[in-house]
Amino acid sequence: MKKPKLILIDLDGTLVDSVPDLAYSVDGMMQQIAREPRGENRVRDWVGNGIEKLVKRALVGQLEGEPEAADFELAYPIFLERYQQCNGKNSRLYPGVEEGLAYLASAGYTLGCITNKAARFSEPLLETLGIRDRFGIIVSGDSLPRKKPDPMPLLHAADYFGLKPVDSLMLGDSVSDVKAARAAGFQVICVNYGYNHGEDIRLAAPDAVIESLLDLKALL
Repeated sequence: MKKPKLILIDLDGTLVDSVPDLAYSVDGMMQQIAREPRGENRVRDWVGNGIEKLVKRALVGQLEGEPEAADFELAYPIFLERYQQCNGKNSRLYPGVEEGLAYLASAGYTLGCITNKAARFSEPLLETLGIRDRFGIIVSGDSLPRKKPDPMPLLHAADYFGLKPVDSLMLGDSVSDVKAARAAGFQVICVNYGYNHGEDIRLAAPDAVIESLLDLKALL
């Protein structure tokens, strides 16, 4: 792999296991609208494409499909309120993240965080977990007109730092991250522990797959 100047890192499933808080919010939402709770295991398979998509998946009980518009309009604000209250309370950094970020900073890499999570949730979560200051830019799901798998957030971040896509790397956990990186002309590395709807991330053919951010030291 070519050594990059810029490393952009996904949030949920790469840096942070946020499913406990998301599942708590989904189940509370479902109970409040007189539906059966979905449980953490099912929510884990639905995370990764933004909160609106997660709520829709919870309502239909599967990865694909659209709920009734009235059901979504009822449920979505309930979810937002509940998640606002618990965001970060039970979310945790994955093993090796804190040490991996410290290494990347000490090695002189420019770092950014690119997430499909709305800014009202992503930035407080990074603050709560103590890693906000590691990133020179945070691009959230509502920061720009388009989000991953569209390449716009990646290209925006590279342009912000005055760096070229060929000198940039995306680090994520899902096929959405791989698609965005390929479309942007970035190299892409994926972690093997994140959220990819239950599928092996190797099937998406990233440039490399790692078990921990600490593996980047040897790989790069």
